[in-house]
Amino acid sequence: MSNQVYLQQFKDQLSESITAGVFVKISMGNYQGNEKELKNIYVRLVEIKRTAMLSFTYRYKTRDIIKNFPITEGITLMGNFISNDFRIATLFTTEKEVILEHGKKQLIALREKKVKTAVQPTLAHNKEKKRIIVPAGKTYLQELRISDADGNVFKNAQDKYRQINQYIEILSSLMRELPGEVNNVVDMGSGKGYLTFALYDYLHHVLNQNAKITGLEYREDLVALCNRIAESSGFDKLDFVQGTIADYALESIDLLIALHACDTATDDAIYKGILANAGLIVVAPCCHKQIRREMEKNKSKNEISFLTKYGIFMERQAEMVTDGIRALIMEYFGYKTKVFEFISDAHTPKNVLVVGVKTSGSDTFAKDGDARKAEIKQKILESKAYFGIGYHHLERLFGLDKLY
Repeated sequence: MSNQVYLQQFKDQLSESITAGVFVKISMGNYQGNEKELKNIYVRLVEIKRTAMLSFTYRYKTRDIIKNFPITEGITLMGNFISNDFRIATLFTTEKEVILEHGKKQLIALREKKVKTAVQPTLAHNKEKKRIIVPAGKTYLQELRISDADGNVFKNAQDKYRQINQYIEILSSLMRELPGEVNNVVDMGSGKGYLTFALYDYLHHVLNQNAKITGLEYREDLVALCNRIAESSGFDKLDFVQGTIADYALESIDLLIALHACDTATDDAIYKGILANAGLIVVAPCCHKQIRREMEKNKSKNEISFLTKYGIFMERQAEMVTDGIRALIMEYFGYKTKVFEFISDAHTPKNVLVVGVKTSGSDTFAKDGDARKAEIKQKILESKAYFGIGYHHLERLFGLDKLY
């Protein structure tokens, strides 16, 4: 048979395997094309937003690039690659393997072999990630309408479930920086308690730590709901209390969390955490209104007026300045700080976490504390002058504005 006949037979079997639902993947190797460092292409069937597509993984020397194509376009693209650029291609189906190879003297060979163990195709776009919080047998996830009684996560709760696990992953890595176990946690602005319940589950049932956790929430109906779920779940060291962050009295704690506390409520949370000597403070600020109002007063006078005259730029500058000064103040009181962005859910695609870890007595800060404090105070003073800021709420809570 001619080369063209073999090529067409291979392409036909490829198309038929996809149509019949027996296609597993295709591997193309021995690249002879013009694209530098490309070695292989692997193709499999995926489902993206309920639409079947062909996912191409381009394997380069130092990286992989994934591109997804509609079925018809993907089949055409594979046909071109097989005909012109790759010297060998292997089609894997649930029943057999079909190998097309460009041999010596420009002759094409086509051969087949039965598979010993059938591999079932999967349409998963990504391999299922192992989650820290598994839904099976979790009463609180059922009560919160995340999963059903069989441990299946509801379709409309997938984003929230992933968000819960992402928070726990982040907190897990941060808690490793603490010198001992986490015994006392306060979640300020706990809302419906998604994270609070999951953190209790993680500390008690994964790490086997006997931590006491308190969720602080202003809305009485949510406090009542969460206390009922805690009781029905047998979480006897978890409770929820009604109140505001500013009025809540804190004693010594290991971990303080405040996610999406609006505007200066984040400052109140940091203030309470530092006074309680928290080993770890984790906040996800939002609504940076206080500093924005300060910057608005002098936006035509400062050196970045060409930016702050635009609302969107002003908003972004206010966010960065607010959180930057928060980090400086935490450092002033002996915390190592981190500020990083993470992906949240569909409604708030991105968030910034401001993290403070209490330093030990042997830390460089403790050895040279006075000099470092003076340096930080000067930096805050200069930053306020540069951005036209009269005061920062957290600075005022500690009375630092009176020390300049």
